[in-house]
Amino acid sequence: MKEQQTLDILRHSAAHILAAAVVELFSGTKVAIGPSIEDGFYYDFDRPEPFSAKDLLKIEEKMREIIKNNHPFIRSCMLKNEAVKEFLAKGEKYKAEIASEIEDDEVSIYRSGEFSDLCRGPHISSTGGLKYFKLLSVAGSHWRGDSSKEYLQRIYGTAFLTKKDLDDYLVKIEESQKRDHRKLGKDLDMFSINDAVGGGLVLWHPKGALLRDIIESYWKKIHIENNYELLLTPHIASEELFKISGHLQTYSENMYAPIEIEGNPYRVKPMNCPMHLMIYKTRLHSYRELPIRYAELGTVYRFEKSGVLHGLLRVRGFTQDDGHVIVASEQLEEEILKVFNMAADCLKTFGFNEYRIYLATRPEKKYVGKIEDWKKAQKSIENTLKKTGYEYEIDEGGGAFYGPKIDIKIKDAIGRFWQCSTIQFDFNLPERFNIYYIDSSGKKARPYMIHRALLGSLERFTGVLLEHYAGSLPFWLSPVQVAIANINEEQYEYCGALLKKLKESGIRAVFDNRNEKIGYKIRENAMQKIPYIAVAGNKEKDTGTVAVRARGNKDLGVMSIDDFISFIKRYTG
Repeated sequence: MKEQQTLDILRHSAAHILAAAVVELFSGTKVAIGPSIEDGFYYDFDRPEPFSAKDLLKIEEKMREIIKNNHPFIRSCMLKNEAVKEFLAKGEKYKAEIASEIEDDEVSIYRSGEFSDLCRGPHISSTGGLKYFKLLSVAGSHWRGDSSKEYLQRIYGTAFLTKKDLDDYLVKIEESQKRDHRKLGKDLDMFSINDAVGGGLVLWHPKGALLRDIIESYWKKIHIENNYELLLTPHIASEELFKISGHLQTYSENMYAPIEIEGNPYRVKPMNCPMHLMIYKTRLHSYRELPIRYAELGTVYRFEKSGVLHGLLRVRGFTQDDGHVIVASEQLEEEILKVFNMAADCLKTFGFNEYRIYLATRPEKKYVGKIEDWKKAQKSIENTLKKTGYEYEIDEGGGAFYGPKIDIKIKDAIGRFWQCSTIQFDFNLPERFNIYYIDSSGKKARPYMIHRALLGSLERFTGVLLEHYAGSLPFWLSPVQVAIANINEEQYEYCGALLKKLKESGIRAVFDNRNEKIGYKIRENAMQKIPYIAVAGNKEKDTGTVAVRARGNKDLGVMSIDDFISFIKRYTG
């Protein structure tokens, strides 16, 4: 924790040095904000001309000059009104706006050399304390994230305490770029996003759709095994439903405009839970039925600004692996443990074995429900997490307004953590929908509700899978498991029969019968990251065999067709 605080201070100081360099190099540039972030820092600038890759090199050089001059970071205080006037006189309208909104009469200013910035601090003692840094990229942003406001340019960078840490991070960045799911999705012909269709709306190609089906089939299987009832609900609903749920009042900025149907407003759904509760309410329930477990692969639609859309990771239409569990209060701990174990087993199946686990507690101000209910739910989560044997951290105040939650972040092959599974309590919707069950004394009782997702959204999880495996998916997940390649037309019928036999054995196979040289076909199929390539020439045709190549250019030699099928079933499962 202490090292992270030291890094945050170093990176925030690096952002100031970056701003100082930009202002000195490019006169007339206005500065906005420059915080430290998880893996580095950024600063937003208002400049008519776009920053180029060459500009980043110039800025880095100027930063080194500022670092060499070893300017001390000096803090002073100014009256807020004077600070606003000073920033306006310099043309720094963004700083003036921020300063004007500070509640205190005085504001904090940090100076280093000729550059001064509105900032709470703290900073390193002097610019010379920054030694190991790198500017990474330029991206677009809008002032305060509002697309109706000024367009800004955001320069990203990173800084570390040691050269080794910086070098290791840059290697990781390079590896991340190779694994970028957007590039892999195109190269492997999995999916596309087209402006003619709309930003953030995914077109799944045949192989991508097949991968989705494999994931969904596994998902349905484990839910049925764990006594969930599968539901299907519409993509739109009456606006009245979202008034009852409270989404219209508290979530409208993320919802799309109403559709009028016969004079009544409808909305595309941002959540599945209101419809699940309407299903629960269709009949009376006894305490003997609880817990009731509902699950749905429900597609929802949420408004995201175009600037934050990112491949499969941030979209406008996505399918949640949604689940809602209705429980009596005495069933809480047992059910949380079941959901947690189910999530862990599911993630391990997909190859994720390391996690960061967080217990997110009640927000300080905005929350619903009774304090005693919050305490009971949080205690139940704590007791459950202790039983799992996993270490966990407290995310103080990080719970949803309607209840505390467990967040599980998964570690990928190159050490990045991704938010994935979540288990959330809800004190709000059972009350708003007036759901109840008949308890053992014959009286109405209010149940608790648990929202849970094992994978998150299928879009985002697929993107994470592609990056984790760099496109080389495990055999069971590979849309195409075997590519058959003939050397010439003389093996056409033989390869066709092989294709039929593989499919009858439950193996997903394709026959590459293009009129191309065999070396070309092998390279092309290898680039598609297909686990096995079965090659047949006249010799193989005459002997009832295939020459097998495994992913990674491994020559497995010649096998009979039956041995090849047995090999696949035995070693890859």
